[in-house]
Amino acid sequence: MKNIVLFASGNGSNAEEIVKFFKSNKEGSVVAIFSNKADAKVLDRAKNHNIPSVVFSKAQLNEGFVLEKLQQFQPDLIVLAGFLLKFPESILKEYPKVINIHPALLPKYGGKGMYGIHVHEAVLDNKEQETGITIHYVNEHYDEGEFIFQKSVNIEDCKTAEEIAHKIHELEHKYFSTVISEVLNSKF
Repeated sequence: MKNIVLFASGNGSNAEEIVKFFKSNKEGSVVAIFSNKADAKVLDRAKNHNIPSVVFSKAQLNEGFVLEKLQQFQPDLIVLAGFLLKFPESILKEYPKVINIHPALLPKYGGKGMYGIHVHEAVLDNKEQETGITIHYVNEHYDEGEFIFQKSVNIEDCKTAEEIAHKIHELEHKYFSTVISEVLNSKF
């Protein structure tokens, strides 16, 4: 069984879907959830599933604390599931298999500051007829790693950013765990 470590900064709905998926799929297991926010709901979700969690500051992410903690869990794959900080090169050198999900069809609407509702507001403001999700490898730049998977959804009927967010969450919950499983099995 392969070890998966999740990084999340907020609610953790994707993290919970991943945990549930791998509880029934024995090829991998979520062994820890790391968060840069002590009040993130994802930490409650970790506790509810008896998964160890690690809370750290932005400085600790870049100073070696997080790398040291990661080594205790020996991850085969690191998954960013709503993690908002830039992932440091020092960790990428030790663990090059890191993937992220982005709530838009990259390369559009990516980069620093483009996360969550900000992405959906930009998509709405630009009157896009479709948007989607991009699952990609993480490199030293925001949202520029090699694409693994993209899925689009029609949003012509959406009048608010929240309506777009709902459609994106549905895509994330439907596809993210399956793609993680395929990455674990080296199909990408």
